[in-house]
Amino acid sequence: MKVLVAGSTGLVGTALTKVFKSYGYEIIGVNRKVLDLTDFQETTDFICNLRPDIVVDAAAFVGGIAANNSRPVEFLMQNLQIQNNLMAAAHKSNVNKFIFLASSCVYPKDAPQPIKEEYLLTGPLEETNSAYAIAKIAGIEMLNSYRKEFGLKWISLMPTNLYGPFDNFNLETSHVLPALLRKFLEAKKNGKEFVEVWGTGKPRREFLHVDDLASAVQVALEGYDSSLPLNVGTGKDISIYELAIKIAKIVGFHGEIKWNTGRPDGTPQKVLDISRISSLGWRPSITLDDGISSTLTWLEIAMETGGVRL
Repeated sequence: MKVLVAGSTGLVGTALTKVFKSYGYEIIGVNRKVLDLTDFQETTDFICNLRPDIVVDAAAFVGGIAANNSRPVEFLMQNLQIQNNLMAAAHKSNVNKFIFLASSCVYPKDAPQPIKEEYLLTGPLEETNSAYAIAKIAGIEMLNSYRKEFGLKWISLMPTNLYGPFDNFNLETSHVLPALLRKFLEAKKNGKEFVEVWGTGKPRREFLHVDDLASAVQVALEGYDSSLPLNVGTGKDISIYELAIKIAKIVGFHGEIKWNTGRPDGTPQKVLDISRISSLGWRPSITLDDGISSTLTWLEIAMETGGVRL
């Protein structure tokens, strides 16, 4: 079985590659150095030449609230280009299975909690990342259009907030968990008296270790076939305030946490209903405490060796 992993050296792609290799699959790893996924002809030629059996789209232009809010054109345009090119090329190459990784940010800002897959397109989006969300919604619709018109068994997965090794720890563009982990780690090393955290700390979020997502992708690959996107999460949320306290404790930072309430909070709450994927026999196996601790260990080594995006 030949699997093409788009975004193979990123947070998700690295974890997927590890899992697929354990199943004996032949991996075709694609990153920016290998292929420009925003180039339609280059992407089509590449995939048609290698003819993979499976394509997993883990490639995306991503970032936290600040990056999404300040660069909506890039988030919308580049993600549309990447996913459209991959799907068109995969269809031309007769790829049997395509897995599109969307995002839980596609759900309405005020969706009932926990969020069921059926809540997609039932209300307004969170304004700070609407461009990225629209791109991912378009990807879901495009994939379902291929299913409908050509009878393909392609599927979409809806991961919650992810974290783990090979994440983006750049404070200008990263998501909340890796940003907090780096902030507290550097504050401890530099003997700082306080760490500033954006927002009020009130929003509640769900966090899934990327290795758990990788195992979910394998389960979905083997047992899921529906036009309805499949939620992948833990089913448990935590406030950003509680998360900051937890990370500070794990890191060993004993200073003050100052909340910059002038910065946006984003969606008030976001936790996924995972009953559908649970019915396939999948459950997350890595606790938040264990996941943060192992990511911290990786980050400390990576910062010393230069193997991390800062």
